[in-house]
Amino acid sequence: MDLAEIFRVMRRRWYVLLPGLLLTAGLIVGVIVLVPVTYQSQSTVVLLNSQKATKAYDGNPFLSTQTSLTGMADSLARNLNSDDSLRDLKARGAKGTFAAKLADNAQGPLMWLTVTGTDKASVLDSDKILTTYAGERLDQFQKAQSVTPKAMIRMATIVPPQNPVAQTKTRLEYMVMAGALGVVLTLVAAFYVEARKRSSRTPGPAAGPTEPEAGSAEPETRPAEPGERTSAAARSTGESVVEETLAIRQPPRWSHSSVDGATTPEPDAPRPAMAVASAAEPLDEESTHGHRPRTGQRDR
Repeated sequence: MDLAEIFRVMRRRWYVLLPGLLLTAGLIVGVIVLVPVTYQSQSTVVLLNSQKATKAYDGNPFLSTQTSLTGMADSLARNLNSDDSLRDLKARGAKGTFAAKLADNAQGPLMWLTVTGTDKASVLDSDKILTTYAGERLDQFQKAQSVTPKAMIRMATIVPPQNPVAQTKTRLEYMVMAGALGVVLTLVAAFYVEARKRSSRTPGPAAGPTEPEAGSAEPETRPAEPGERTSAAARSTGESVVEETLAIRQPPRWSHSSVDGATTPEPDAPRPAMAVASAAEPLDEESTHGHRPRTGQRDR
């Protein structure tokens, strides 16, 4: 089936195609209503070395980077993703989904703090709450270990919470899935109806000749007419090898000369002629029994 035939089927079965397309449009609208647009805001923070550790660098924390800072950033991210931290954030008025992790392809103790939600303004406020809460949790860890303030690891905000950005990928995927499913089901229904219509228009197999039942009388066969026998013989003979039949014609009686009342054959009488006749053509009476004497020419 080529593309032209597909379009012809779709045009003939428009009464199936149209409701299917309307149903597909309804599915897409349902996805738009049921799957709202989500927004995402993200901030980036970095862990810095303590004041005591940066004295050798004239107090510049960015010149003093240690591997232990990356380990501390990983530990802090895991704590922020815990259930206890989520309850604390909810208690502070944060809404949405929270995520804290090490920044991708980072060469230092960088962290991404991300908030996702359906309310654009609430997402931005929640990301600010999460960033502040991350710094407080870092201080709580070190105070719990009785670390002096000058030896504590500090946190600095590299990228403040950004304006929420709409995340349409998931919603678009659901819309495409609903549209593709509706179109496929519509085409299947249209071609199914077309196949049923064609099968109903196709005539059934013709009934073959029935054999006579046992005990029934056989139909009478009438004798063939002479003309039919001749034509049948001619057809059968024409299909086989043609045989040559020699017919000898007898000279007529009037061709003999009479001398003294006695009939004697002429010395130079012509030899009997050879007539070749096809076996497919029946010989007439004249060729088989000689020429009939003409009227008025009797034997003397």
